[in-house]
Amino acid sequence: MPHLTSRAIPVQAPLRDQVADALRAALIAGELRPGVVYSAPALAAELGVSATPVREAMLDLTREGLVEAVRNKGFRITEMTDRDLDEFTDIRTLVEVPTVGRVARTVPAEQLERLRPLAQEIVTSAQKHDVLKYLEADHRFHLELLSLAGNRRLVEVVADLRKRSRLYGLGDLDESGRLVASAREHIELLDLIVAGRAEEAEECMRRHLSHIRTLWADGSARAEDGGPALR
Repeated sequence: MPHLTSRAIPVQAPLRDQVADALRAALIAGELRPGVVYSAPALAAELGVSATPVREAMLDLTREGLVEAVRNKGFRITEMTDRDLDEFTDIRTLVEVPTVGRVARTVPAEQLERLRPLAQEIVTSAQKHDVLKYLEADHRFHLELLSLAGNRRLVEVVADLRKRSRLYGLGDLDESGRLVASAREHIELLDLIVAGRAEEAEECMRRHLSHIRTLWADGSARAEDGGPALR
């Protein structure tokens, strides 16, 4: 049973949601490994809460496809296959690439510029090797950008895909500078959209999603091999 990094849950917080967030963070950090079965009481002891909110949180993660229940034992962290990664990337490409083009053609530049601080936050977080903040800012940037197309259901679909395709066990991949390179693509993408260069923005988004696919694969491989945790 790994030690979960400094994620004791405040008593006043909504336990179910806070525990779910803590477990998602542990997945990303590589502290919880794909294919391994974890019991609710053991995780509860690590987080300093009772087993009940852990079981409730695990049910939420089960619905997101991140874990699966193992009868009389606990929950197994779902393993991502190459086919899973390819299918998630294919769907996101089909949805996000043309949507970015539409946004570039129709949304005023001053409205798009409101995303600039988020794009910069992604880069800053990557430079500081803070992968959790990087992912949080990345999540907000992509969904807020897509929301400018005016289709709520589209945003919901992409948000669900992002949950199901979380970066498991990134470990120290950021040390190679690859996360910084991926982060800077957000600024490049925003510059192209603000300039109304729709076709180039679509190509940039397609390239960005391809790079994310590679990071998914490498992060999952390190998690399965027991690679180092983030912190």
